[in-house]
Amino acid sequence: MPEPLKIVLDTNCLIASLSRHSVYYPVWKGFQSGEYVLCVSNDILAEYEEIIAKKTSPAVAQNVIALLLKSKNVKFIDPYFKWSLIVADHDDDKFVDCAFAANATYIVSDDKHFLVLENVAFPKIMVLKLRQFLEILIDR
Repeated sequence: MPEPLKIVLDTNCLIASLSRHSVYYPVWKGFQSGEYVLCVSNDILAEYEEIIAKKTSPAVAQNVIALLLKSKNVKFIDPYFKWSLIVADHDDDKFVDCAFAANATYIVSDDKHFLVLENVAFPKIMVLKLRQFLEILIDR
């Protein structure tokens, strides 16, 4: 088996993968079976919990966070440098900062704000749509 990918998963992509009825459920199952390493910071975990609780329930949010905290394929990152590259929505900068500090393979996001990274020479951070990442997981 190839070396696991290291990714930073945007909150909406995580939420889209949680339901067994979602076409993206294999992304969540892939995480659970160790097919990739999920890189997170405290800021990302806080956003995950807040948004999952709003879109589903506090109990679901607590269960997801508990699973992430005990998972062996979560890499906890403490970014020391703030790049401020997502000018259209600085709330998304936490994902870029985490990806850079973790030397992540990809940020997985369907958010158009991340398109600005295509024009940034350094740090070079690859962004994949959720569908593209799903296809990579299926092909591995």
